[in-house]
Amino acid sequence: MIFKFHLALAAMILLPALQPVQAQTNPRDAYREQAVEILERVPLIDGHNDVPIQYRNRVDYKFDLLDFMNTTALTRMMHTDIPRLRRGRVGAQFWSVYVSPNIPEAESVQATLEQIDFVYRMIERYPEHFELALTADDVERVFAEGKIASMIGMEGGHSIGNSLAVLRQMYALGARYMTLTHSRTLDWADSATDTPRHDGLSGFGEEVIREMNRLGMLVDLSHVSAQTMRDALAITEAPVIFSHSSAMALNMHPRNVPDDVLHLTRENNGVVMVTFIPAFLHQPLHEHIAQRNARRAELEYLYTGQPDSVAVYLSRWEQENPPPVATLDHVADHIDHIRDLIGVDHIGIGGDYDGISLLPAGLEDVTTYPDLFAELLRRGYSEEDLEKIAGRNLLRVMREAEQTAHRLQQERGPSQMNIRDFESN
Repeated sequence: MIFKFHLALAAMILLPALQPVQAQTNPRDAYREQAVEILERVPLIDGHNDVPIQYRNRVDYKFDLLDFMNTTALTRMMHTDIPRLRRGRVGAQFWSVYVSPNIPEAESVQATLEQIDFVYRMIERYPEHFELALTADDVERVFAEGKIASMIGMEGGHSIGNSLAVLRQMYALGARYMTLTHSRTLDWADSATDTPRHDGLSGFGEEVIREMNRLGMLVDLSHVSAQTMRDALAITEAPVIFSHSSAMALNMHPRNVPDDVLHLTRENNGVVMVTFIPAFLHQPLHEHIAQRNARRAELEYLYTGQPDSVAVYLSRWEQENPPPVATLDHVADHIDHIRDLIGVDHIGIGGDYDGISLLPAGLEDVTTYPDLFAELLRRGYSEEDLEKIAGRNLLRVMREAEQTAHRLQQERGPSQMNIRDFESN
């Protein structure tokens, strides 16, 4: 009896291990096909992709050295190429023509022109996949023809070198939004990540907004300080965008949008294009980065002139303190917050692929947009909601900006002001 009891007990213990292993299924997989169908009928418009600066840094803009049909074989694989854009169902893309804000502004103008030239040459090299889009109607037409509508966004007002004339010429070359600042406070606008000098916008900064409205160039409030956001929203006559930002209520990163500004954005009829930047999404990761930076500063003080020692001890700290992981779910959480606070009509997507080295788990490259939309379907968003988030909201903003420009051009000509006119104020 004792022997039979032990046999039975062993069988009970071993039986689960002998059963066939059930494949782990992701609950959003059931919604992916539906998400793909939505993105095949409505253009997914991503607000920010940094492929142009990748080509500058990696191959000095030489397509012969890096074919955009395959960027996966690189030592540091890019997040974007044409086959993966197609798999991700990207229907329209704002290509960021970013240059460093730390170079002299006159050089920034030239470097931005080189970035714009890259976008034109990319379109010319791959005409079966890309076409330049300058209006909302262009986006819908190009998408209907089976191509990716390609638009140009300037990331930082340093690209105009304090000149409204340069601003006008950038618009003439196809730039359809300008982020007012990047990481550096300018002579006319405060950045979110630098010391403020103007309490938002200066007088010339306000004139920049007015001229952008007259041109029909979207005012992009990513990267700017909260007070610059408020000033711009008080002045603009057209809807604004945040090309790649998330909700500050969920993560107190200065690059995110405070709730009071979200309410102002609803009143303005603008759009926040939720980004995938992990440090903006997940508060514990944001805090971990701050702790790492503090530890590095401490080590550099303790081991002045001993960089090898700093590297050893910092590496040890990193091994003992692994970073929290941001995920696709955190992106959906930020979308949830904005929807709950101001409504689904004010949400878009701004991934920032190829502008960052780390991405959320589940959103590793541009093929993964349908996974995010599948998650939103799983959370109860309707197909109409997702059509708005994918592109209809941004198309509405573009059309309102175009209509505002048409009206303002009947009322006034190009601004004759320059930054020197405001120096005594």
